[in-house]
Amino acid sequence: MGRELAFRVPIGDDHAMRIVIAGSSGLIGTACVALLRRRGHEVVRLVRRAPAAPDERRWDPPSGVIESGALDGADAVINLCGAGILDRRWNDGRKQIIRDSRLVPSEVLAGAVADAGIPVLVNGSAVGYYGDTGDRAVDEGAPPGSGFVAGLCVDWEDAAAGATASGGRLVLARSGIVLARSGGLLGRLRPLFSAMFGGRLGSGRQYMSWISLEDHVAALCSLIEDDSVSGPVNLTAPAPVTNDDFTRALATAVGRPAPWVVPGFALRAVVGGAADEMILTGQRAVPRVLTSRGFRFAHPTVDSCLPATVGG
Repeated sequence: MGRELAFRVPIGDDHAMRIVIAGSSGLIGTACVALLRRRGHEVVRLVRRAPAAPDERRWDPPSGVIESGALDGADAVINLCGAGILDRRWNDGRKQIIRDSRLVPSEVLAGAVADAGIPVLVNGSAVGYYGDTGDRAVDEGAPPGSGFVAGLCVDWEDAAAGATASGGRLVLARSGIVLARSGGLLGRLRPLFSAMFGGRLGSGRQYMSWISLEDHVAALCSLIEDDSVSGPVNLTAPAPVTNDDFTRALATAVGRPAPWVVPGFALRAVVGGAADEMILTGQRAVPRVLTSRGFRFAHPTVDSCLPATVGG
């Protein structure tokens, strides 16, 4: 990915670490494993099925069981577990799955990290922690918002708190919308925009805190390597944009007009309550922790990210 300059500490043979990752098969996890290995680290992947490769170890979060020896010698653990939050229409059952898929693995790994004396746990979270911020910019010091997603993020982060019991670091990676060539939001939007079915969502004034996949995984890796970082970290680009601005930028990147407007009532009819928390509102989150530590973004603006991501 060409991101060597993003790291504060150069990695050579004497800096190589053993890193255990849960949730390694998803969009972010796959890219993170690849980058860590290119950086010279040993990666062990926790899986919920019978191991099929030498780097895999089995675990079962609901029962609290992790294969014996899976964490031996680990210098860090990354937890990226979580069911897709917009994959299905929300109802009480789906909301419980979304919560359990995040809280249970976080609690299990936090306890295991503390018991094993592992120096750092990087645990997933999201900028949904802040709720709907309107035009107000928020950094990591902002309080939580209201609603299902904000409450989920608060509980998600609390579930990981036990990792500090033995004096280790806990980093809470509050992710924004991850933009990647395949998968994620752009995986859904690119075909629509290419077919000239793209358009603004609702008023278009809601902010989108986004980050390129390249920058996201580079930031995750840097949070392991920089032992001065703990607590919440916004994994977002420094220039959040409104949905209207994002729509225009994506239309330009794919070379197609995006004349349509999808009204709020139509979105609610399709995705239910998630529309009001995840689509028609948003966060104007800024990455104060990353920028204060000199993290260099490959894609600081959507105008630089989208052509590189959807082009070709």
